[in-house]
Amino acid sequence: MCDIEADGAQLDAAPEVMCDAINLTHLLASVRAAGSAILKVKEQGVSARYKADASPVTLADEQANAILVAALADLYPDLPVISEEESGSHKLSPRVLYALVDPLDGTREFLRSDSAGAWTVNIGLIKDRCAIGGIVYAPYLDWLCWGGPATGTWQIKSGQLSKVTVRPCPDTGPVAVASRSHLDLQTEQFLDQHGIEQTTSVGSSLKFLLLATGQADIYPRFGPTMEWDTAAGEAVLAGAGGAVYDAQGQLHRYGKSGWRNGPFIACAGFTVF
Repeated sequence: MCDIEADGAQLDAAPEVMCDAINLTHLLASVRAAGSAILKVKEQGVSARYKADASPVTLADEQANAILVAALADLYPDLPVISEEESGSHKLSPRVLYALVDPLDGTREFLRSDSAGAWTVNIGLIKDRCAIGGIVYAPYLDWLCWGGPATGTWQIKSGQLSKVTVRPCPDTGPVAVASRSHLDLQTEQFLDQHGIEQTTSVGSSLKFLLLATGQADIYPRFGPTMEWDTAAGEAVLAGAGGAVYDAQGQLHRYGKSGWRNGPFIACAGFTVF
């Protein structure tokens, strides 16, 4: 888990990362605070109730959401915020610039005793339907990433600050990442079709971090996701040199009906388009 003192020192040294008029660096401490709240709930024992769509929600989701929404309102009061855990916000119409928040991505993993920390805190910024900035934090793993396509992507991992980039596809062949909870037949067929023999299964937006930091090469997703599931991770990946495409090979866009994604392919050093 996080070394708070060391991590705090690194946050003080973190570079200014401006995405439009939003300074991601100013939000890092609040994202860490949300992660700390999640860890505390996990340590005390966690249970879930289920929303109308049958997805689980916990006290950790709610506490992290309160921290993030309050921080955004304080720092950027005019910025529209659409959060998974704020059902009223789902009725908003997309604006030119807005934030998508997933306070605890991977709640199903969070509920598992063997999740190995595969859950994250996410803030994504959207402008003109494109992911321009994002913060992804995996508190159990002591791993914080932030950035966007215009700024590059940075990470603090195990107390070390560094800039990250995708890797070239290795000579041994591409490594795919896939959802641990939602691996489906269409994904398996895609992997076979493109001769991808190595797959790592992991939950939440950690899949985007593995691509952005040169630990994997492609992430095909055909099962259902929401825009708040992907916005932060997509921006982080784009800042590291990757890209996300829809099933037709066009760049992925936001502001879709019901905030619902279609199929997408996230690419690092390996692409099928």
